[in-house]
Amino acid sequence: MALQLQLPRPPPLRLAAVRLPSPPTIRARAGGVAFSLQTNVRLLKPNRRVRRSRDPYYDLDEDEDDEEEEFEEEDDDEGYGSDDDMSGLEYPGVLYSKSPRAPSKRPGLQTPLIKENWEGRQPKTRDKYGSPEKIKSPHPRSKVGRSSPDLMNMDSEVELKNESISRSLFQKLQEEYDFDDKWLPLVDYLCTFGLKESHFSYIYERHMACFQISQASAEERLDFLLNAGVKSKDMKRILVRQPQILEYTLSNLKSHVDFLVSIGVPSTRIGQVISSAPSMFSYSVEQSLKPTVRYLIEEVGIEESDVGKVVQLSPQILVQKIDSAWKSRSLFLSKELGAPKDSIVKMVTKHPQLLHYSIEDGILPRINFLRSIGMRNSDILKVLTSLTQVLSLSLEGNLKPKYLYLVNDLKNNVQALTKYPMYLSLSLDQRIRPRHRFLVSLKKAPKGPFPLSSFVPTDERFCQRWAGTSLEKYHTFRQSLLLTGFAEKSGRKTLVSRR
Repeated sequence: MALQLQLPRPPPLRLAAVRLPSPPTIRARAGGVAFSLQTNVRLLKPNRRVRRSRDPYYDLDEDEDDEEEEFEEEDDDEGYGSDDDMSGLEYPGVLYSKSPRAPSKRPGLQTPLIKENWEGRQPKTRDKYGSPEKIKSPHPRSKVGRSSPDLMNMDSEVELKNESISRSLFQKLQEEYDFDDKWLPLVDYLCTFGLKESHFSYIYERHMACFQISQASAEERLDFLLNAGVKSKDMKRILVRQPQILEYTLSNLKSHVDFLVSIGVPSTRIGQVISSAPSMFSYSVEQSLKPTVRYLIEEVGIEESDVGKVVQLSPQILVQKIDSAWKSRSLFLSKELGAPKDSIVKMVTKHPQLLHYSIEDGILPRINFLRSIGMRNSDILKVLTSLTQVLSLSLEGNLKPKYLYLVNDLKNNVQALTKYPMYLSLSLDQRIRPRHRFLVSLKKAPKGPFPLSSFVPTDERFCQRWAGTSLEKYHTFRQSLLLTGFAEKSGRKTLVSRR
């Protein structure tokens, strides 16, 4: 019988002494949440497009984690203690090893042979009754004109191809690292979510203990997340950012999902919250997450009925040190603009990402811009209270071009923005310019300052009330305008590159 090496588990008493804070420390820090060892919540750069804003008519440029950020280290930069709930892990002692990198395979060692009798596993999920069922292919083949034997042969070919890809990838991993043969079923299963060689090597170097989990246990836990609403296409990103999610027990996952439901997050949005902040599972519900919610209600002043909405808008708020973020930003807005607390609470409720923005690099430059175009502090406060998302907009890509169009083309003054601050959130290319030029082409543009209220309603209402034409005619005009603008931009880029 082959010997199997097992990583030693540290005694429970020693683990608690090293990792878990003592009860007095927990009480002292009940108002805030410390960063996890697995999470580095970066300050949002207010020049990226927000993931929620799928409507091209709006320009909300919050930070979105790009694919390239999957491999960024997420260690705690500020040195806060951890409130991680390690009781939810199968191998807590292994997970929190101090080793900076897992050992790479030494040259000269023989590559282990892959077991030839292993059968590839297919991805599964469960229906609403908990029964296993196979995931449908996102690109189903047409069955017209094909007999059942032909379809069975095609399925067999696909299975053999997938198994071949998994084995080829596994051989590469064995050549570089000490991947055990028994890890092949797990690797093959995770490949169904799109993980590649670079992802596995990255996970191995950071959390080698994840590969100690059986394929059946991993499938059970990921099936639970899929049934909770996590999309299959988001699972790769979750596994790379938080690979130890494979080690969390099913009861730990359930307790966190139940917590989200208890604070008012709709079941249809649970998956989105998990995908945005998977490190939430490394925090204790009782010692970290619930105290954070209490702080938002008791100290910040957010209504209990709005907590679920706030978490939906910014899931990272559950895993950040909220007390210092709230105090510094509320103090800044109070001194800089004379903002009363109730106005700041409205800002946080509407746009909790405010607590993530850098004061010096994000909030202050946008306030100074609004001042530079002639707004008084009271006007700025009115705009920010009504549309806090202004603080997420790019200065060069959004605010400045829209202001120039406002005064040069629409013949309006800056005071119009205090009445219609929504103008700043609308897309210049998709809504503002097309509607303005469409009415000009129809000779229906009002004389004098162009009414900003015409940009607010839907396209259908705009055509009925302002243009008096069909929706199809407006869409045709807008598409032509967009194509012309795209051609002009492409021509300028080509000319610049040739120079």
